[in-house]
Amino acid sequence: MAYKTIEGNLESKGLKFAIVVSRFNSLITSRLLEGALDALRRTGCAEQDITVVRVPGSWEMPVVARELALADQYDAVICLSAVIRGETPHFDYVAGEAAKGLGQIPLQTGIPVVFGVLTTNNVEQALDRAGIKNGNKGFDAAMTAVEMANLMRQLRSIK
Repeated sequence: MAYKTIEGNLESKGLKFAIVVSRFNSLITSRLLEGALDALRRTGCAEQDITVVRVPGSWEMPVVARELALADQYDAVICLSAVIRGETPHFDYVAGEAAKGLGQIPLQTGIPVVFGVLTTNNVEQALDRAGIKNGNKGFDAAMTAVEMANLMRQLRSIK
């Protein structure tokens, strides 16, 4: 029996993206943003179809990402931040609540929200994931956003 496969592609021409990026740990988040912008450009997204919104930190991301998703102007929202473990449990609260908050938004709005939040044990690990050694997770997050935006367009066109 033949079955139908639906999957996204990596062409972003005509799609609109919001990128929410944290100012906290800006040495890392600026690199994540560069990676995300590079991915969007490489896949055909026009500069005018990208909106970058800066927030103080990871904790503030969910409310801003939700507002952007509800604006009905973007095909996907990309969230970029870095939470680095310290000597107190603060890391656990911030990382956990950011993940929980961001994870609820796509279910509420139907707009993909991509979790490009690094959660690392130290600055070196974060820098490695922001392009120094292990690729750029901002680039990866943007590629996921492109694929999911295309997939959602296809699913919405099914009649």
